[in-house]
Amino acid sequence: MTTVFMTGGTGYMGGQLIPELLKRGHSIRALVRRGSTGRLPAGCDPIVGDALDASTYAAAVRGCSTFIHLVGVSHPSPAKAKQFREIDLVSAMSAITAATQASIAHFIYLSVAHPAPLMKSYIEVRTQGEQMLRDSGMNATILRPWYVLGPGHRWPCALIPFYWLFRQIPVTRTAAERLGLVTLRQMTQALVRAVESPAQGVRIFDVPFIRDPK
Repeated sequence: MTTVFMTGGTGYMGGQLIPELLKRGHSIRALVRRGSTGRLPAGCDPIVGDALDASTYAAAVRGCSTFIHLVGVSHPSPAKAKQFREIDLVSAMSAITAATQASIAHFIYLSVAHPAPLMKSYIEVRTQGEQMLRDSGMNATILRPWYVLGPGHRWPCALIPFYWLFRQIPVTRTAAERLGLVTLRQMTQALVRAVESPAQGVRIFDVPFIRDPK
């Protein structure tokens, strides 16, 4: 099965994804800060390093076939523009550098749905990450959720009636689908699908696909 290198393994999505991949027989090397190895799910190989500095973990990427990059500022908001540039963008640059040097066969990148009227800085940073990935020449899967519902992330449930309404109106239907809500379970399954069916070239998993893979 696949040997996966993952950043963000202790986060909201990584904590769900690692056990699922292990259950399916994949091997996981997960980047973690010093002193935080206990936060990783049992069964994966912890790699101590700094997500903002590729040199601290690049050696451990060698021998892996898939790189999953999940690092990002938690609970994004317009007030976190500086953090997006200093953490999301720099960590993506470091991850792509390490993966390129290790001749990774498939890179999986967590981006965000766009265009959208909100979260301009967040979208700009994630779009830059997508472009760096394309420029690298690696095969890649780019996932573009808008908001992922799960434990501690449920406030947008109140917006579900409005989403339903906007999907009924032709002029707003496309945007409502592109910027729709997905569940943590749906995201986990989409990431598993990306691992087990590697891309040739660059492909996009958008909200409609994450909800209902064809």
